[in-house]
Amino acid sequence: MANYVLLYSGGKMPESPAEQAAVMKDWETWFGKIGSGLVDGGDPFTGKAKSIASDGKVTDGPIGAMASGYSIIKADSLDAAAQIAKGCPVLKGGAKISVYETFKAMG
Repeated sequence: MANYVLLYSGGKMPESPAEQAAVMKDWETWFGKIGSGLVDGGDPFTGKAKSIASDGKVTDGPIGAMASGYSIIKADSLDAAAQIAKGCPVLKGGAKISVYETFKAMG
């Protein structure tokens, strides 16, 4: 099994406390389905970002589109990780998910 980073882009949290509570319950349910495959439930991002170029220049903002949060899961393959990601509650808020496979560097 490998680790996969689910990188969330866009989306929004509902405004009413009742809707927010329902979304949080959806997250708990989804995390429960993943079980021991959940490495890090992650957190949402604040919207503040800096980018560092290869020459060391630092600029405000992300490289490309602003990411809105992440989770890290274990799965048997990239396809399996994508199937797990399809159940993520962030999609209900209009976000999109990029799934990245990680690898252990030798050393």
